[in-house]
Amino acid sequence: MAFTEITYDVADRIATITLNRPEKRNAWSPVTEAEVREAFGLIAADDDVRAVILTGAGSTFCVGADVTGIAGRKPDRPPFTGVTPPPGDPPPVEDLSRRYSYILNIGKPVIAAINGAVAGVGLAVTMYCDLRVMAAGAKLACAFPRRGLIAEHGIAWTLPRAIGPMNAADLLLSGRTITAEEAAAMGLVRVLPAEGFAAAVRTYVADIVENCSPRSLRIIRRQLALAPLQSLSEAIELAETEQAATIGTEDRREGATAFLEKRKPKFTGR
Repeated sequence: MAFTEITYDVADRIATITLNRPEKRNAWSPVTEAEVREAFGLIAADDDVRAVILTGAGSTFCVGADVTGIAGRKPDRPPFTGVTPPPGDPPPVEDLSRRYSYILNIGKPVIAAINGAVAGVGLAVTMYCDLRVMAAGAKLACAFPRRGLIAEHGIAWTLPRAIGPMNAADLLLSGRTITAEEAAAMGLVRVLPAEGFAAAVRTYVADIVENCSPRSLRIIRRQLALAPLQSLSEAIELAETEQAATIGTEDRREGATAFLEKRKPKFTGR
């Protein structure tokens, strides 16, 4: 698969999508968007992939939209048309098939490895990942009002649910830049040392891949995605239904057997 603005590779059952425009600080363009979506489609269709890392090339994760040439005229950006999720489980609700929210419907854990500065749409996309791990000392900003923009891509919904209404209002209304450490104090990210950052993230993800049932991960991820859209009763009902479906599976038997035999499980996803 030939990509021009990202790189995509799979090793040890972990897929890595790397935003690859370091000369532009990985600014997000329509091509980047299309290629990221295509990569997630490959991931959803590949049973050998059990987890995903989304990161950036060079010293930056993503500084936001590519604004080259926008000042003084309308941007040459094609409108987003339709709700077309990539291959994978049919989205149970339309909310999981929107422009970036389709990431919530991939069925495999997605970890945003924020290796450097992140802002704007770059940050908004990470809000659809399960975890955001950030390099110590890196900077983060919701700079929308400082660029004459609004809170884009659903971040006015995702951010308050991650860090609370007041913290979200602080970041969105001020547009100020904060450090990874302040973001961690808000609960927005987890911080790892900048030195050895990529390797540390990969070690964390490898532990998930090696020790967790891919079937369980797929279902738990959907539970997490749907929970903000459900009542407590609906969330309990879904859990009861999925638990009943789990009892007779190979992974459930293997999990119990491995525990009793004091060995690592060999999950198949079935």
